[in-house]
Amino acid sequence: MTSMKALLARRLRNQLPQREELARSRWLRPVATHVLAPELWRMRGESVARGVAVGMFWAFIVPVAQILFATVHCVWWRANIPVAAAITFITNPLTVGGWLWLAYQVGSVLVQAPPPQLPGDGAGVIELLQAIGLPAAVGMGLFATVGAAVGYVGVKMVWRFRLSRRLKARAQQRRRGAASVSQPS
Repeated sequence: MTSMKALLARRLRNQLPQREELARSRWLRPVATHVLAPELWRMRGESVARGVAVGMFWAFIVPVAQILFATVHCVWWRANIPVAAAITFITNPLTVGGWLWLAYQVGSVLVQAPPPQLPGDGAGVIELLQAIGLPAAVGMGLFATVGAAVGYVGVKMVWRFRLSRRLKARAQQRRRGAASVSQPS
């Protein structure tokens, strides 16, 4: 299992651009000092939890350009940019219809909206969004807020659990080492 994780991590590292490449990008040059700050790219408990929260929020609050919004928000909140960008893929073109429908259902219960008058077959996404309007926006806002809070707390709990297991294992090793030293041969 560990070798599979190592293989996936290595492949991901090879596919993603390095910080130096991003720094040379003419598009990022004006904001490179902010976006390329090392603490935004390290896997630390607090920054990862913030990255999950930011990614979850932007995944559900807007249906397009989530990675861009999440990256800007990560700079502001000092969150992990790669984690936030990855989390935004929870909503993607294959799942957007399902979560948007669910957001409408939840929102219509909350605002007690009547059934919508849906546009005809030739209507585009904009016309559909106008038809489902306020209930969908309320549902998306609720999903974004609750998703961000649950993601943040969930990561913090997992991180704390893993840390406590590591500390217990180290304490056991020290006790075993001290017991073997104090035992006469």
